[in-house]
Amino acid sequence: MAANTLLVELGVEELPPGAIDSLADAFADAIASGLREAEVGFGEARAYATPRRLAVQIQALEAKQPDRLIERRGPALAAAFKDGEPTKAAQGFARSCGVQVDELIQLETDKGTWLGHRFEQPGATVDELLPAIIRQSVAGLPVPKNMRWGDSRIEFSRPVHWLVVLHGRDVVEAEVLGLHAGRETRGHRFHAPAAIALPQADDYVSALENASVLVDRQIRRERIREQVLAEAEVQAATAVIDEDLLDEVNGLVEWPVALAGSFDERFLEVPAECLISSMKANQKYFHLLDADGKLEPGFITVANIDSRDPQRVIEGNERVIRPRLADAAFFYETDLRHSLASRQEGLASVVFQQQLGTLADKARRSEALARYIAERIEGDPEHAARAAQLAKCDLASEMVLEFPELQGIMGCYYARHDGEPEAVAQAIHEQYLPRFAGDEVPRSKTGLALALADRLDTLTGIFGIGARPTGAKDPFALRRAAIGVLNIQIKAELDLDLRELLEQAAAQHSHLPQSAGLAEEVLEYMLDRFRAWTQDEGIAVEVYLSVRSRPVTRPLDFARRIRAVHAFTQREEAGALAAANKRVSNILTKQADEIAESVDASLLAEDAERALAQALAERRRIVAPLFAEARYSEALDALSMLRDPVDAFFDDVMVMADDSAVRRNRLALLAELQALFLDVADIAQLQQ
Repeated sequence: MAANTLLVELGVEELPPGAIDSLADAFADAIASGLREAEVGFGEARAYATPRRLAVQIQALEAKQPDRLIERRGPALAAAFKDGEPTKAAQGFARSCGVQVDELIQLETDKGTWLGHRFEQPGATVDELLPAIIRQSVAGLPVPKNMRWGDSRIEFSRPVHWLVVLHGRDVVEAEVLGLHAGRETRGHRFHAPAAIALPQADDYVSALENASVLVDRQIRRERIREQVLAEAEVQAATAVIDEDLLDEVNGLVEWPVALAGSFDERFLEVPAECLISSMKANQKYFHLLDADGKLEPGFITVANIDSRDPQRVIEGNERVIRPRLADAAFFYETDLRHSLASRQEGLASVVFQQQLGTLADKARRSEALARYIAERIEGDPEHAARAAQLAKCDLASEMVLEFPELQGIMGCYYARHDGEPEAVAQAIHEQYLPRFAGDEVPRSKTGLALALADRLDTLTGIFGIGARPTGAKDPFALRRAAIGVLNIQIKAELDLDLRELLEQAAAQHSHLPQSAGLAEEVLEYMLDRFRAWTQDEGIAVEVYLSVRSRPVTRPLDFARRIRAVHAFTQREEAGALAAANKRVSNILTKQADEIAESVDASLLAEDAERALAQALAERRRIVAPLFAEARYSEALDALSMLRDPVDAFFDDVMVMADDSAVRRNRLALLAELQALFLDVADIAQLQQ
């Protein structure tokens, strides 16, 4: 039978926009997985979704399972017959197989001979398999929160209204969530509300587009982007398209229509970030910038209808945004009546963590640590201390209470308004950088000191009360904090010793239940985060392991070593030298008690060992100044020249010589070879 396209569509009331993508992908994955488990062949599985539907289209779905040869094993031959007659065990097995005893076969195994039965089981049709597969797929969807409707006991994210299950041109009889499958879908709620009978599964996308529904998420998403950019161009402005906002808007519309509106210019007296947050969070608007990058008094909204009178839609949106922006202006004006410093008292009543005290306590600890770090990076300790005092004060402001994403940003504005030093204001803004992978790090030294101090205080405090993150739980985002510290030190090229910083941070806590060995524990945890950092850089994990095995506590130095070893692995000599170091490591580990303290030149009898000793002395002289200046790539390039003398040594020299003095001397020579590479990394790890 020919393969045909399968379509499964579940029609619902408007789904939560943030859940649509995950639900659609999970629906497609679950149906595809069910078909694979049933051994039914198919082509591409496509997930479609709009606010009113979840759909899966499976290309080239086979009509049935393949026939399978089934082999059943019955009783052992010795137990199947007695005096040549079948026993009850043999007769019962034959009945269970639906055959006579004489139709059974003998199966030879390594454990003896058994009665058996082979038969061909016809494959089930896909129409027989699909109802259970679909029901199981729907039941397993990651629905954020189920609900019931009417007097039904059925539960789903939103009430369901129709179900389409088509295999080619045929409706598959199925019942899911109380709905019987058919071929009728629905178009746009307003533009095409009548039912649409689909002739075949392949007509789905085109039929819905004709009914004003763009069911393909990517096509709809890019249509929104194109319309927003085009509408902004008409306004002689630039639209700022936040990808998360674009995803959210995409989950709100089936037929996007971008429209431009405006608001009163007087609102531009409020910081742009406040207006942008209000437009994005409350109305899902895209904001506009002028040629100088300043906020324009306008916005672009995406409607879910192609109105015959778009101006009325625009005016409606302008009426809605006006009170939202007025609220933002009110919050800002209210906040300006009180200085940022005056909010410090309020931090004493805000608990950071029950065992670690309030935000005021955290500010005091961060102040001391920020001052310490600023001194080490040649910043201004007083500015760092002041920034730490004020860093969390905007959390008590009206604006940040309404828009938490503006923390730090508003503190910066309020500090400038109060006449605080610019370095302090900038640092308050920069304390949360980097906020995500690839984000920029603080640019100012005061900002760097504050950003490090805040994270290190959190890390030592939470570890110190025994609330370490687990694979499933990390409520204080310690992984992100640790990676943030690493990125700050690497990108800002701060050559700071992480152990020293952690010891200083731990010392600021008056009491921690698990303070013994705290700095070392947090250090190990943080250096382990380099594995993820290395993978993000596209570097093999073996490179990370080679550096991790060395006692390196400066993140900048750690990163330089990783990059140097990564570059070294691209050299032709790397494989041979890594293998040689692995061999050396194994030999020295087993003979640790026999290694001489130093190499005695008079005991070097073979040409190959004399050549290696000479090469090591020459390379040591070359790389010593390179190591001193952390020029690890150049050092490893120089050490790569050791490949030939090392290979010759292992080819021509018996390390474990009978003469104990010669043997101990040769082991010392290998120890010198290993030590040269260990000044960068344990490249023997590259052999893993």
